Amino acid sequence: MAKTRQKKEKDALDQLLDNIDFRGLTQDEVVGKDGLIKQLTGRILQRALEAEMTEHLGYEKNSNAGDNTFPIGQRATFLSG
Repeated sequence: MAKTRQKKEKDALDQLLDNIDFRGLTQDEVVGKDGLIKQLTGRILQRALEAEMTEHLGYEKNSNAGDNTFPIGQRATFLSG
């Protein structure tokens, strides 16, 4: 990975961490079964999977770019051989 990318990611992570108030959080709230670490990990993985699918399909989730249906009132014409 390029150094500039690592620097950019570090800055984004630092900004994220700066917005979290860790004071008063218990160990269980941070690393417990449904703690902060598990929630962050889940969301990061979900976004990574969504980005991978977008890249693979060539369009965003819920966009009409991959839709092969016809608009209301329009008919498909099929050629018979």
